[in-house]
Amino acid sequence: MSIQYTAIGDSLTTGFGALPGNGFVPVYRRMAEARLRVPIELSNLGVNGLTTDGLEQRLKGDYNYRLAISEAELITLSIGGNDLIKAAKAAGSRPGDLAPVLQKALRECKRNLNDIMGTLSQLKAGMRRPYIIRIVGLYNPYPQLTEATEWVRQFNRYAAGYSSPVCRFASIYNEFAGNERGLLSIDHLHPNGRGYRVIAGKLDTLGYGRLG
Repeated sequence: MSIQYTAIGDSLTTGFGALPGNGFVPVYRRMAEARLRVPIELSNLGVNGLTTDGLEQRLKGDYNYRLAISEAELITLSIGGNDLIKAAKAAGSRPGDLAPVLQKALRECKRNLNDIMGTLSQLKAGMRRPYIIRIVGLYNPYPQLTEATEWVRQFNRYAAGYSSPVCRFASIYNEFAGNERGLLSIDHLHPNGRGYRVIAGKLDTLGYGRLG
């Protein structure tokens, strides 16, 4: 018997910024195998640069995505960071534009996340075997921007609202805040191997619900 693990999301899911095998997905998979004592088959569908809108479209229209979700007993989701990065870049160097642009992006991001979670539960509706979903919270890629800090906090609060017996939220904000130098790679945006281990550890501490 084995467990199917499907990882969906952005460059955090692909492990960008760390050496191969050191992203949170492979590290978490090894932790889960040790805890559950069964082999875990991995399907990593992470896409660098993916936004909530892009993920929503894939979940609705990509057969392979939908199949991998419907067959999974363990699902991790990392999304939202690129929505913030894209909005901050769109506002550019005009500080007055930042707050309204970010607020609009946050509204759209929440709406997309709501659709994503709805699609996930539709895809899992007929599944008889127990399954769990784990959402990876955001850290702030722009700690120097007050508006970005507020954006990340509001997104995390919203995402944590999906907590249930099936779905749990891994908060990583406090672990990264103030520790960016030690946990981010040289691009100052993506975690390094240490940062990804922190994320995997937070996921592991949430337990394995009905799988374990």
